[in-house]
Amino acid sequence: MRSAVEAADGTAPRYRVVQWATGAVGRSVIRGVIERPEFELAGVRVFDPAKVGVDAGTLVGRPPTDVIATDDPNGILALDADCVIYAPLIAQSIGGDPRKDLHTVCELLASGKNVVSLAGMLYPYARGPEFTAELEHACKAGETSVLGTGVNPGFTTEVLPLVLSGVCQRVDHVYVRECADFSGHPSRLLIHEMGGLGKTEEAYLEALPTYRAAMRDLFTESLQLVGAGLGVTLDQVDVSHEYLLADEDFEIQAVPIPRGTVAAGRWTFSGVVRGRPVVTIECVHKSDARRVTAWERPGYAVRVHGRPSITLTAEEDWVSNGITAAAAFALNAVPAVCGAPAGIRTFLDLPLLTGRAARS
Repeated sequence: MRSAVEAADGTAPRYRVVQWATGAVGRSVIRGVIERPEFELAGVRVFDPAKVGVDAGTLVGRPPTDVIATDDPNGILALDADCVIYAPLIAQSIGGDPRKDLHTVCELLASGKNVVSLAGMLYPYARGPEFTAELEHACKAGETSVLGTGVNPGFTTEVLPLVLSGVCQRVDHVYVRECADFSGHPSRLLIHEMGGLGKTEEAYLEALPTYRAAMRDLFTESLQLVGAGLGVTLDQVDVSHEYLLADEDFEIQAVPIPRGTVAAGRWTFSGVVRGRPVVTIECVHKSDARRVTAWERPGYAVRVHGRPSITLTAEEDWVSNGITAAAAFALNAVPAVCGAPAGIRTFLDLPLLTGRAARS
């Protein structure tokens, strides 16, 4: 395995981390690496030409780090590093090659770098034997491990329901719902290009098959992971989708939402065993919850129906910053992934991931 080495003076090891892609989550990862003594920033991969050649510290509003952002993937592959936090938009979701992310992650793994992915791969076994074989081959070549993570999917849709199920003698059905208010989210690529908010109905429907395929693949991993944690294999995954149009003009941080364009969408994914849904995940995406009042209020709900049943609900501010949360969950996984045996890792394989206490 590729893991950090204990310092010569006997102090705790430092993990050399590469950040791949510097959107909102990627920049939050970089800030975490800079601020935490157990990590060292080894490299930064960017896609925006304006960011090439810029110091990583400057990119995230911190003092210079002497790590210069690059758009050269070969330069990243050649780096000496313990782990890559892989956080681009999923290529398939914006009409790219569905296998692009797999190929890139495999190159990173084979180069001797562990990977924590924020672009799927939470449960690669759901993608079929060919997909997992490529990952396993790359892990074997580089003596490395790969873990998919995130907040949704990654934490609310997998970790929370499995933790709650620990008080149940029998589980009949798991239901997870997230209703997200994207009014303050900064990413146009995520909100408009990938999610379709602010698009005309015609443009939205034209792009929907591509987005549906990406969402189905992503959340099938989530459903199968929860199923595996409960000891069942899902027979099939059902997907349904609906959307709402804006009845007035308004703006959110990422894009304007003209009247008559898409203002919200709702996805429901159900994992079925012998004709009965066992795991259901519902995702509601609202451009601005103050203006789109249909469907649920922003927040989260996890319900494990069984003996006994248990429910956890939270308002939208239960996580004060979802971007920081996603970045932290990935970064907190680095030591466990670097120390794990080579191969595909899921949350079912790793110890409980925890944060770090603030230092006075």
